[in-house]
Order: sequence, then structure tokens, then C-alpha cells
Amino acid sequence: MADAKETARAQAVYGDLCAALDRRNWKYQKRGEDLVVTFSVSGEDIPMEFVLAIDSDRQLLRLFSKLPFAVPEDKRMDLAIATCVATNRLADGSFDYNISTGAIVFRMTASFRESKIGDGLFHYMIDCSCATVDAFNDKFLAICKGVLTVGDFIANRK
Repeated sequence: MADAKETARAQAVYGDLCAALDRRNWKYQKRGEDLVVTFSVSGEDIPMEFVLAIDSDRQLLRLFSKLPFAVPEDKRMDLAIATCVATNRLADGSFDYNISTGAIVFRMTASFRESKIGDGLFHYMIDCSCATVDAFNDKFLAICKGVLTVGDFIANRK
């Protein structure tokens, strides 16, 4: 449980996040009581939904993007491999995959514990996450639909 100092710091970071998004003229929804913002981004092919949350207890910025499809049971092992290969390529963030449900979530975190942070960190997390999700969501969906094999996904990695 966050103490008063950690809670105050988390609330200040949330205020800084909202101010940074406002300066960028970004459209987003606030859930101030939860220290959460949500936003949508139109990618090249598949719309993307993001949640950016402030974790008071761990003093973290936590960004998530759940892909808008579930992996069918017959493709779950292929996607387990594909998400591992994709995550291995990333400089930051990861794809979390639930093999039981077929859900894929991109996740990125950054600590603000005893740190000064600014607009650059917020924008980096958003821009990097948007680019990463946009780069892989269509490939994961193509594997789900049988249009792309996991072997071809691995062979064509950049």
C-alpha cells in the first residue's frame, strides 16, 4: 500500500501526464480517481486502444494495449512462438500472451521512484508503443487467420 508521500508523488505524475498530453493536443479520456488515461490511435491497419496508468504502490507508469482479437485455439501455439520472437526483437516493452484465452497485450513500464520525469518520457512511451503495436498487430492477426505462417513470420523478421 502506497504511503502518503508515494500517493502524492503518483498524483503529481498523473497531473504531469495529463498536462503533457494537453500540450500535445492529444485526445484522451481521464479516470482521475484511478490515475488512468485511455486513448485510441488509428494505425496503418488495425485501430489500437491504450491504457496508461500510474501505479502508486510500485511508483510505475504502466502502459497497456490489448489487441482487439483473440487467438483461435488451433493457432495458440503458433502465436506463443510469434509473440516470443517479436518480444525478443524489441528494445523496450513486451507482448504478454495468455495461451489459455488467446489474449495478447503489449506492455511497457517505467519507474518514477525518486526520479524526475517529463514530457519526453510520456511521449516516448506512447510513440514507441504505438509504433510497436502497429508493426506487429497485423502480423499476429495474419497468423491467426492462416494467411501467414509462424515460419514465414520468423524468416521475415527485421
